[in-house]
Amino acid sequence: MSNIQIQKISLTEIDQLQKIGRQTFEETFSESNSEENMKNYLEEGFSKEKLTAELNDKNSEFYFATLEAEVIGYLKVNFGESQTELKDSKALEIERIYVSKEFHGKSVGQLLYDKAIDVAKQKDSEYVWLGVWEENPRAINFYKKNGFVEFDKHIFKLGDDEQTDIMMKLKLK
Repeated sequence: MSNIQIQKISLTEIDQLQKIGRQTFEETFSESNSEENMKNYLEEGFSKEKLTAELNDKNSEFYFATLEAEVIGYLKVNFGESQTELKDSKALEIERIYVSKEFHGKSVGQLLYDKAIDVAKQKDSEYVWLGVWEENPRAINFYKKNGFVEFDKHIFKLGDDEQTDIMMKLKLK
């Protein structure tokens, strides 16, 4: 897997972002959610309009993980006012790290995570934070392994279902 490339993406790659975003979200959460809630979230959360706004946001960055020109995962980080909650100028939020199911366990998520930490250090962030669904033990364990600790909880709405996310942070300074 040493041929995996991590690169920042732009608006010209919106179709690939929409495809990998929908695919990985569905792979990760479809078994635990109603078909209707999933369908609505995939349409709204990964619409061209929403992704265009996110890609044009100067306080958000997206990165693809590619293997032989195939997108196999992606990362979204936010800083400043674009953070989904804390909006702390000293912080960077990892909003999304998703990897195609067939590449789970092959260090793709770790490479994307490492990129997020590099970006945080370049931005001189004091800490990195994120929210992870309480029923996603695989992701929780991944972040704990990387030194994150729980500090709060918040509600994430998927359609008409209110779900609890565990908020975690990693101090860099």
